[in-house]
Amino acid sequence: MIEPVLPGATLGMLGSGQLGRMFALAARQMGYRVHVLSPKIDTPTGQVADREVVADYDDLDAVREFASHVDVVSYEFENVPLATLQAIEDCGVPGRPSGRVLETAQNRIREKTFLRDAGFPVAPFQVIASEEDARQADAQLVPGVLKTASFGYDGKGQAKIQTLEELPTVWTGSFLQDCVLEQLVDFELELSVVAARGVGGEIYCYGPMENLHSRHILDISLCPARIPKPVADRAIELATAVMDQLQVVGVLCVEMFLDRSHQLLINELAPRPHNSGHLTIEAHRTSQFEQQVRAICHLPLGSAEQLRPAAMANLLGDLWRQKDPDWMAACQDPAVKLHLYGKHTAKPGRKMGHLTALGATVEEARLAVEAARQRL
Repeated sequence: MIEPVLPGATLGMLGSGQLGRMFALAARQMGYRVHVLSPKIDTPTGQVADREVVADYDDLDAVREFASHVDVVSYEFENVPLATLQAIEDCGVPGRPSGRVLETAQNRIREKTFLRDAGFPVAPFQVIASEEDARQADAQLVPGVLKTASFGYDGKGQAKIQTLEELPTVWTGSFLQDCVLEQLVDFELELSVVAARGVGGEIYCYGPMENLHSRHILDISLCPARIPKPVADRAIELATAVMDQLQVVGVLCVEMFLDRSHQLLINELAPRPHNSGHLTIEAHRTSQFEQQVRAICHLPLGSAEQLRPAAMANLLGDLWRQKDPDWMAACQDPAVKLHLYGKHTAKPGRKMGHLTALGATVEEARLAVEAARQRL
């Protein structure tokens, strides 16, 4: 029998960005202590954690020492080395989600192969691991997108391919690593479903979020998504099935395309809370971060009921280009909530914080959050 990790225990977090920060805030509210490990000091998570361990993820001696002081470990990004998670589990400390989930989600080839072989809807794709693969690619996959198998996010590690003839040049010139060539999806919109699965297999899904991007970076998320109910039900059905297939314990986000024929295609998986789920802090009975705490600690999951329509807008480092943003102006609307992540340096494209607004309708919430950001 798996024993619950009760309040008063110490939770370990690998990774020290904003997702770890919001996890730590939720955990401390529930009475847990939080230790974080990452290669940097005075991090967004470290600023609110009880202990900040500064070490490389492949420093396994430091990892084992870290594990000796915690009761369960989770992570805020999928590129944690598998050896790190194995070293923690060798100390008798569970890592949740498991190494199998991490291994699948941190590599696009494994991820897309798992989804396709399990019968989930994905865009047609082909592995490109050599110049010969690039020269012999399937003509039906162009126009398409060439994506690196690892370490791609926010549009990084991707290139549009218009013709087969340009593929070998792009691969040899910019990539030179394992990639997937994926058929370009003519999509109507992008969705995400954040879901939590407990140790006992219970699953709670948040309603689909509609995601609007700018420069390949998430700009605004809306919930509920502006889609027909059958599409929303299908999205939740897919996310639930993925959680069960992978036996996830924790939180996972399933990102999807809705194509022009109103069919859903799974784009990628994130085995952690997700940027689009930040609005759950204000808009839902239980936030995605509290849900992460509950799931990894073998507590009953919280209700995923949405209380009011909501919109979330990212605050990127571009806003700091000339001077500090006008926080007083942004907070003029009492319906708008400000979240800043404690990052010391603002850079273009870097996620520095977000705004969330609630409204009687999702459109009202969107207008409020966009107006607040504009006032910055």
